Amino acid sequence: MPWKEPGKGDKDPWNSGNQQPPDLEEVFRNVNSRLRSILGGGGGNSGRKSDSSGTGGMFGILLVALLLWIGWDAVHIVDEAEQGVVLRFGAYHRTLSPGINLTFPRPFETMTVVNVSNVRSLEDRGHMLTEDENLVEFNYKVQYRIAAAQDFLFEVRDPEATVKHAAESALRESVGTNPLDAILEGNQRETVRIETQRVLQETLDRYQAGIQVTQVNFTDVSVPAQVREAYSDVIRAREDRERYIEEARVHANSVVPEARGQAARVIQEAEGYKAATVALADGEAQRFILMLREYQKAPEITRKRLYLQTMENVFARSQKVLLDADSNGNVLYLPLDGLGGNTSSRGALMPPVVTPDGGPVGENQATSRTSRREGRQ
Repeated sequence: MPWKEPGKGDKDPWNSGNQQPPDLEEVFRNVNSRLRSILGGGGGNSGRKSDSSGTGGMFGILLVALLLWIGWDAVHIVDEAEQGVVLRFGAYHRTLSPGINLTFPRPFETMTVVNVSNVRSLEDRGHMLTEDENLVEFNYKVQYRIAAAQDFLFEVRDPEATVKHAAESALRESVGTNPLDAILEGNQRETVRIETQRVLQETLDRYQAGIQVTQVNFTDVSVPAQVREAYSDVIRAREDRERYIEEARVHANSVVPEARGQAARVIQEAEGYKAATVALADGEAQRFILMLREYQKAPEITRKRLYLQTMENVFARSQKVLLDADSNGNVLYLPLDGLGGNTSSRGALMPPVVTPDGGPVGENQATSRTSRREGRQ
């Protein structure tokens, strides 16, 4: 659209004609007059009215500023995850819960907002001495949150340093009651972690630090670099020990059952021999008792029968030769070596048989005569 149109004047922005910018002093005077009229003032021409209206206006401005400052400094909105700690003249007075809360403005009361839901963490590392006087290095992490805002602010000077020192002390106490092998192999590491968290919480409660420990974790557990080579030798020695123990166990498992079997066999044989000996002794005793009864009934007959049975047993185990002589009758020849049970005497040469004319006879003649003699008997 053109700047100059018939009947609409000149609208050139670079040439505004005789128009002037507004005067700032006049604007301030207009604002001041309006405030005076609102806060107590009407306008007049006399000096007394002008002074009173000026005083009333300043008082109103101060009153509005005071109300705004009170509203700004006395009304507090506390979030759900926070707690407000109110100090009255520098001393603890109360703790505000989440929501809209009112306090006296400063310098009467001041409020400090503390986040009690945020989980804070602390990481540290240290060298600990185990129960068996070995050195182990721990990298640990402690997570905690504020449980009581009042205690957190006023009971300890530096809460984070307090948590750090208490965690190190608790870890030293827990590690000092466990050997190095159990900690490094992992079967006692969880126990050490739980015990450390328990001792740390008890220490902080004793300090009234207002801190709740949520978790204690071990990020790394190892031996220091200065003693790592020596500990590797210890590990190798331990592995050799376990290997030797396993080999001995295998050998024992193969030898012990065999020895037990042999022992059981010997015991069974001994028990069998015992039973047989006892039974034989019982039988002999019973036989002797029966024989004694028979002997008491007929002593002569029993004595003769025993004699004959004994001689029969003796002759049955020995070699017998009958010799015939004219004047001497039958001669019984008993080889003494045969009586001793020597079976080798059976192959010995028979003694010669003497005939009535003094000459020897053959084996057949001696046999025939012996047969005839037995027939006559």
